[in-house]
Amino acid sequence: MLDSYQSCNGLHRPNELPVTKPNMAKFVITIDGPAASGKSTAARLLAKKIDADFLDTGAMYRAVTLAAMQAGQDLTDEKKLIGVLEKKQIRFSAEGGRTKVWIDGVDVTEQLRSPKVTANAKYIASLAKLRDRLVQMQRQFAAGAKRIVTEGRDQGTVAFPDADIKFYLTADVKERARRRQAELKAQGSSNTLARIQKAIEKRDKSDEDRTVGPLKPAPDAIIVDTTNMSIDEVVEKLFSCVGKKCSKK
Repeated sequence: MLDSYQSCNGLHRPNELPVTKPNMAKFVITIDGPAASGKSTAARLLAKKIDADFLDTGAMYRAVTLAAMQAGQDLTDEKKLIGVLEKKQIRFSAEGGRTKVWIDGVDVTEQLRSPKVTANAKYIASLAKLRDRLVQMQRQFAAGAKRIVTEGRDQGTVAFPDADIKFYLTADVKERARRRQAELKAQGSSNTLARIQKAIEKRDKSDEDRTVGPLKPAPDAIIVDTTNMSIDEVVEKLFSCVGKKCSKK
């Protein structure tokens, strides 16, 4: 399949890709979808498989959330939150197949996944001007990459509407709740399946109903239902689609 991937460029070396687009990586793949649909893990593994940078946009929203929490700021006050973004030195880096994050020189990558940060990130995601700033940061990040796989909720619709390939991952809410429960258990946290499912459904509604960057598939996105698929099967599905689509160019 790697040869099929390379065939989209008419080249034989994987580090040579199509002509650079303005302010974008040479080759952009977006993966959007709701919470626990598998998009983060799939994006990271796909990026590794095709030797691309991986951008976890959720980490960006969580980083601003954490910085605001550390500063004791009101998470609904957009002006103050933008002030946090301007005053704090927030740095992102693609290392070892993951997006690492520093706030004022301190590695906070692991802290970003705490339940409290996760719960509060919704406030950051609903603020239009703040989202615009973060989209700009996402595009700047991608501009420095030869190829990139980026995941989130509006990557194919807002951040990179001209992406080469767009995916939208989805799954049954019960299955997504089961996955999240397993993830939390591995982190030493316990919660009932019913409570987790309720939280996911609430997040889905919030993501879908917001006026800026709402959760929805791009018109030209490839929809992949991951309900009955292992993560390896999901990655192979995406990889196959990349190869097929590229071979037609």
